[in-house]
Amino acid sequence: MKTIKIKFTVLLALFALSLSSCNNDDDSPSQDNLTIYATVKSNAKLSSLAAALEKAGLSGTLNSSGSFTVFAPTNEAFSAFLSKNGYADLNAVPVPALKEILLNHVLSIKVKSSEIVTGYVKTLAKGSASTSNTLSMYIEKNTAVDINGGKTNGGATVTTADIEASNGVIHIVDGVIGLPTIVTHAMANKNFTTLVSALTYNPSSGFAGLLSGTTGSPFTVFAPTNAAFASFLTETGFSGLAAIPANVLETTLKYHVVTGANVQSSALTNGQVVNTAASQSFTVNLTGGAKITDANGRISNIIITDVQCSNGIIHAIDKVLLPKF
Repeated sequence: MKTIKIKFTVLLALFALSLSSCNNDDDSPSQDNLTIYATVKSNAKLSSLAAALEKAGLSGTLNSSGSFTVFAPTNEAFSAFLSKNGYADLNAVPVPALKEILLNHVLSIKVKSSEIVTGYVKTLAKGSASTSNTLSMYIEKNTAVDINGGKTNGGATVTTADIEASNGVIHIVDGVIGLPTIVTHAMANKNFTTLVSALTYNPSSGFAGLLSGTTGSPFTVFAPTNAAFASFLTETGFSGLAAIPANVLETTLKYHVVTGANVQSSALTNGQVVNTAASQSFTVNLTGGAKITDANGRISNIIITDVQCSNGIIHAIDKVLLPKF
């Protein structure tokens, strides 16, 4: 009788385990089966994001089928954003502004952390510079994944990656990612550190401030890389930025800027004469690749195009353009 009793007890335990397994399958779907919005809604650390999505009318978008990547700011990140921008609470943020800020955290493709590489991607947000070209996001992947230069530059850093959802993936970040200006993008990409130094070398010129704002915008900036500046210093014999006379440096920088126009690469034409903020022009040549011939007959290649900012657009070039003096 003892043997029969033991077997019966084991059968009861197995039956109970089977019922428990069935109940779990029916009542507790895995996180992968939840949409991005439902996943955000279920995470207490992302309750501010959930509320913001609802206020901006974007919960339906992230609850629908698709393939998205969302960089999701924490509650603490939203609190810091509201305080920094003088908003009493989420309700004080104008809906149009909130919607674009949130869309600036969303990509239209699914990108897992293993697939992230350093470079530019397109968000779903639009700034005031273009009605058609969505904003660019600069992602730098080293020991951490920084967005638009990290939190100190108006961006953020990924703190938790690869939260799977049925319609994409979520990466939790430590900051609300602001709409990037030309200066934001220049500061985010380490290939433009010399350009940033040049822009900020003479604060009285106000040039960096100009490219951070909307006065005179939209701007089109042809941005020399660090290597371009190094070659320029060698070519001209200046020992460094400090050795360049202030008026020469400012005129040279203005020669790389077009005001009042967001000129995408598709709008460039062969032989096009471009008037700049330095009151001098250069010529675009598309034969054998996009190039610029400056006022001194020097040729620079356009090596990166269409980095869309909220107040303009950046095209990177491999040689500093030199105006006439």
